[in-house]
Amino acid sequence: MASTSDFKNGLCIKYNGGLWTIVEFLHVKPGKGPAFVRTKLKNLETGKVVDNTFPSGVKVDAVRIERRKYQFLYKDDSGYHFMNTDTYEQTFLQEALINAPQFLKDGDEVDIVFHAEEEKPLTCELKPSVVLEITYTEPGIKGDTATNTLKPATVETGATVKVPLFINTGDKIKINTVSGDYSERVNS
Repeated sequence: MASTSDFKNGLCIKYNGGLWTIVEFLHVKPGKGPAFVRTKLKNLETGKVVDNTFPSGVKVDAVRIERRKYQFLYKDDSGYHFMNTDTYEQTFLQEALINAPQFLKDGDEVDIVFHAEEEKPLTCELKPSVVLEITYTEPGIKGDTATNTLKPATVETGATVKVPLFINTGDKIKINTVSGDYSERVNS
């Protein structure tokens, strides 16, 4: 059991029949009335983020979760296959558990979050950004430097990303895996 004084970002709790992680929290002590804690909770199964207020001192069930490093091997009909980089044990996950499956390529390192008591995978998180090569995009025209104009580009994993006009086939770009947006061109 944990109380609101134990709240910290990343703490996983059982709440309303589901597993939630605390994204952010704020202890509030109003001039009138009892203190309370405002939180932003993210459901580990659905990814839904909700605002919630807990009275100060309330007890909640803390859940122990573990982050483990895995390497992406391949995808087939049964799902995405990963290998633990420490024990070489293999596991597979469904696409719904992965935060950005369209940017996964063979050999990528990911963090898989497990429910420690049940040994059940909860989520799979890629690094905040990945570097991928453009396999196809319309060529840019010399002198076409309009700002904030984007064109579609296909990367080596098959995903489509909007990129600036100066990006060409063969260029490597950094992509934000949370938003799926182009970040910058990477020099090889």
